[in-house]
Amino acid sequence: MSERTLPSQLTAEDETASADTCPVSGHQQPTLGIETRPEGDRTAVVVTGEIDIAGVQELGDALFGALRRSVHGIDLDLSGVDFCDCSGLNVLVRVRRHARESGKDLAVRATSAAVRRLLAGTGTLSLFAVSGARAARPETEPELRAEIMHLERAMQTRPVIDLARGVLMASFGLSAEEAWTVLVEASQNTNTKLREVAHDLVDAVNGEGLPEPVRQQVAATVTRLRTSPAAAGDKEA
Repeated sequence: MSERTLPSQLTAEDETASADTCPVSGHQQPTLGIETRPEGDRTAVVVTGEIDIAGVQELGDALFGALRRSVHGIDLDLSGVDFCDCSGLNVLVRVRRHARESGKDLAVRATSAAVRRLLAGTGTLSLFAVSGARAARPETEPELRAEIMHLERAMQTRPVIDLARGVLMASFGLSAEEAWTVLVEASQNTNTKLREVAHDLVDAVNGEGLPEPVRQQVAATVTRLRTSPAAAGDKEA
């Protein structure tokens, strides 16, 4: 996406540098670390690095394998995950559903800020924040309906959120994690659902007007990210 195709609504007014002087993030292929070990009648899985579409097959294979080897389920530690997109969420959802069908459970015991934002933003946090005792009992019909609603919402939300993240990365030269930060802060600080903010950003690329509160919040967060000590250090390097 070239700079001239971007709508004026997506320009941070008080930026100190224009978008064409800030290159689009060019990350190296992310390293995904997966460690599994038996812990009694469960299997512990520790994931580190970045979870995106390039690593979801490896993650899925590891989690399904760990589930097969366990008696009661998986304890998942995601505290070392720096970034997770909706393709990673899809894997977690599929493994959790398979675990439930097998009389087991998938419990996320620890999360990083990035993972927690993703789960909270897609309404799926409660699906994984369960104890082994609670997960072992059969789900009631209302619980099953609520789960289906959450899963459908997550699947419907994925494409537009990923598109909006791409718009922000291309517009402002942000990393994937920074783009998530912009989306989440715009959602929280304007009291707007994450998927609605994403829709607004995608529509803005097609010439629709970006709501002023969202535009102001995007501009403020982008400016803060660009002028943070970490960003300054990256430029000096």
